Amino acid sequence: MEHNPQPIRQAVFMIPPKVHLLDITGPAHIFYEASGYGAPVELTFSAIGRQTQAVSSCSLAFHRLVPYADLVLEPGDLVFIPGLDAGLLLSDQFLAETRAFQYWLKKQHGQGVIICSVCTGAFLLAAAGLLDHRNCTTHWKFAERFKILYPKAKLQTSRLFVMEDRLYTSAGVASGIDLALYLVEQLWGAHLAARIAKEVVIYFRRAIDDPQLSVFLQYRNHLDDRIHQVQDLLSQSLDQRFSIEALAEKVNMSPRNLTRSFKKTTQLTIGAYLDKLRAERARQLIAGGHTLQAAALHCGLKSVSRLKQLLGAALQQ
Repeated sequence: MEHNPQPIRQAVFMIPPKVHLLDITGPAHIFYEASGYGAPVELTFSAIGRQTQAVSSCSLAFHRLVPYADLVLEPGDLVFIPGLDAGLLLSDQFLAETRAFQYWLKKQHGQGVIICSVCTGAFLLAAAGLLDHRNCTTHWKFAERFKILYPKAKLQTSRLFVMEDRLYTSAGVASGIDLALYLVEQLWGAHLAARIAKEVVIYFRRAIDDPQLSVFLQYRNHLDDRIHQVQDLLSQSLDQRFSIEALAEKVNMSPRNLTRSFKKTTQLTIGAYLDKLRAERARQLIAGGHTLQAAALHCGLKSVSRLKQLLGAALQQ
């Protein structure tokens, strides 16, 4: 009996003018690693016009790009649309100049091609009409502007990435890596995705239901260096227990002053902040295959019942 190999898929990474580099290089590198591990995929870098070169938002130039009109795609191939300079996306002239590309994109989707966007790349999908009456997401910073420009799209404002009808939209910048790993898992299995995550040193893989803003990033929008030091210490040492006195000593503050300053700066008590950190880390560990008991130990909790309390409280917030 002959073995029928999987068909080779094309993963096409569009390079618009003023592209944001990590939006394109992050997902591309995941598929590069997949190819290195034997996945049947070929990478192509393409321009959204007739030109064969483009300059990124930080002035790095791309050359030898394939004009999009020269591509020959099959059902199941993938096209990635990265984020780009917001000034272009809000320019009527740019949108008019890329109208032919938008028509092409919509046609490819209709023929079975998988279309993916990273960050503000969702604006181009929406301009093409691909997101009308469909669930989607984009970078949180541009969510309100997106809603105004494309009211027919069903924007999900706190999602890492969203999929519907072979359309995948992801949030800001690094979420494109999470989306690429998810696609690798869907196409070629969880084992390969895990090997690639390990290869590129991604400690925690974020999933489709994860929020855009992790608690590890929230409550950090302040300028108090000593509070930042305490937050760093807590987030990096969840398996340890610190008294208020010990934390205060590390940042040369009195326990009372630290307690008051932390609450004033973050709007949370130190205990409430630590609970949020532990709940999110535990959820990540459980999603990665750890048992409840192992997750509790990693997070410095004495019992599984305490972990369940934290997770239940986090769901209600």
